[in-house]
Amino acid sequence: MSIELGHFALILAFAIATGGALGGYLFWRSGRRIAQVLSQAAILQFVLVAVAFLALIQAFITSDFSLLLAVNNSHSLKPLIFKISGVWGNHEGSMVLWIFILVAFGAMVAAFGRRLPNDLLTLVLATQSLLTAAFTGFTIFTSNPFLRVFPAPMEGNDLNPVLQDIGLAIHPPLLYAGYVGFSICFSFAIAALISGRIDQAWARWVRPWTMLSWTFLTLGIAMGSYWAYYELGWGGWWFWDPVENASFMPWLAGTALLHSALVMEKRNALKIWTIFLSIITFSLSLLGTFMVRSGILTSVHTFASDPTRGLVILTLLALVIGGAFFLFAMRASSLRQGGLFAPVSREGALILNNLFLATAVGAVLVGTLYPLLLDALMGTSISVGAPFFNLTFGALMAPLLLVLPFGPMLAWKRADVVAAAQRLIGAAALTVFVTILISALGGVSISLAPLGLLLGFWVAFGAIAELVDRSKLGRIPLGDSLRRLMGLPRTAWSTAIAHFGMGVTVLGIVATTAWQTELVTTMNPGESAELSGYTIAFDSFGKQPGPNYMADEAHFTITAPGGGTRQTMADRRTYVATGMPTTEAAIETYGFSQLYLQLGEPLNDTHVVRIWHKPYITLIWLGALLMALAGVVSLTDRRVRVGAPRRAAKLAAEAAP
Repeated sequence: MSIELGHFALILAFAIATGGALGGYLFWRSGRRIAQVLSQAAILQFVLVAVAFLALIQAFITSDFSLLLAVNNSHSLKPLIFKISGVWGNHEGSMVLWIFILVAFGAMVAAFGRRLPNDLLTLVLATQSLLTAAFTGFTIFTSNPFLRVFPAPMEGNDLNPVLQDIGLAIHPPLLYAGYVGFSICFSFAIAALISGRIDQAWARWVRPWTMLSWTFLTLGIAMGSYWAYYELGWGGWWFWDPVENASFMPWLAGTALLHSALVMEKRNALKIWTIFLSIITFSLSLLGTFMVRSGILTSVHTFASDPTRGLVILTLLALVIGGAFFLFAMRASSLRQGGLFAPVSREGALILNNLFLATAVGAVLVGTLYPLLLDALMGTSISVGAPFFNLTFGALMAPLLLVLPFGPMLAWKRADVVAAAQRLIGAAALTVFVTILISALGGVSISLAPLGLLLGFWVAFGAIAELVDRSKLGRIPLGDSLRRLMGLPRTAWSTAIAHFGMGVTVLGIVATTAWQTELVTTMNPGESAELSGYTIAFDSFGKQPGPNYMADEAHFTITAPGGGTRQTMADRRTYVATGMPTTEAAIETYGFSQLYLQLGEPLNDTHVVRIWHKPYITLIWLGALLMALAGVVSLTDRRVRVGAPRRAAKLAAEAAP
């Protein structure tokens, strides 16, 4: 019964979203009444989709195998957390999660957007309703998750074993919250183009939603990277897989949008560019949706391989993106430019930032789509892999990282680059000293590693230098400096933390790429191997049953260079329902570094063991967490969360009966 209730709730949400979109676009000038109606409709859509989503979760938890989706993606022996995550470990269920997050953001706008002008709020909610109607209709008519099967089988087919991991319980919701969250920026852009309300207040309204979505997307990408690192057993944290790129491109565009919206808010400039970025960021999110559901890619990340569904998504993508850019082309010429500023200024630095980020998006987009287009049009298969992306992306990011610390040191409108450089002398000297010291200790070799370390430390120390400069540390009494430091706006702290996190991530990437070591060997119990000063002893091997799998477990003792010992275990699992094997690596963390062990296939009565030592690899994800923390800190700033002030007379007039 709950399945039918969920199905009906999803259909009803589709009908309300369709009506809300039509009513909003037709009557957006009708004032507060239509805004209130659409706000109530947005909250009702959220409630209805939540009912549908919970109905699916209940079916998976109770192993209701009369539901075809549960039959294909669940098993009664699965642990509870993986039964729940199995709801979105497939195409149909993940679409319901997508829609749920979409209506959740719409409901938040309805709940927290009361300070928005009525016409703008109406158009934003109408656009959100249009997107909800489009994706809900796609789900109902082409990807119905509520199909029944009769007679119901006694047992399900189980979920892909690779997806039965806590990382997959966390990664998709975070990633979708980032993807779908940018729909709010898109809706604000459409509303601004229709109403003509494009000013500093608009930028102030849209920036918190951009920050929230960017924060979720940062966490989602980081979680996905770490999941692939420890679960797939290949020891890599990034492969430039097309699906990885599909999430990375909106992140790059969203980062540019954050900085562009800041310029628009502070200086009423870059209006056209900010609107364009708002559209393109969500468009890239939709492109990622098409790539993982169209069947054009074969990857552990992809969901569907049905060309019909892909064609429908491509049509939706063309209508949404094409319609948005058509409206943009019609209205862009009527937009007036904002405040003027000198090339050497904070505005100029942020424009340079946008230039590099936009070019990076283009490079990743070309490298991702070119092989697909060539195969579709010419029937020629080529591979664009890590060397292309590392070269092009690295060449773009190096100069961006070089100029990054200068941005916060420059004044708005007009600045003195020499004065900014003088305030960064301490950071530059410390960067050079630490880089030389680490390179000397690690062994000097002809490589780009010292340059990478230089850039990473430069960005990190530059972020600290900004706080030191703003607190006047060393120029006034220490107590006064600390009070100034604690009194800084949270947006200033957010900028410094984000830039510091970027520097930390760069250091992790450089260190693990340049200095990781690897050993592939065969071992039997009682034997040992050495790598980078660590001694790995193979203690025992045996079989152990799991909840829904059988595991070949290998137990090791690791002796660190300092003499401490640890016990660890790596295994290979074979799942009962599917017979599919997975590899569970043993990972031990020493400081910021990790020792990574993978148990391979048996070879002539011995066991193949792969061992990696990955120096400072955890800095990659620590830096990402710091960047996400920066987003949270920024969102707690009251100036970001309030709407534009309204005159008392206007408030009194609205309050009058």
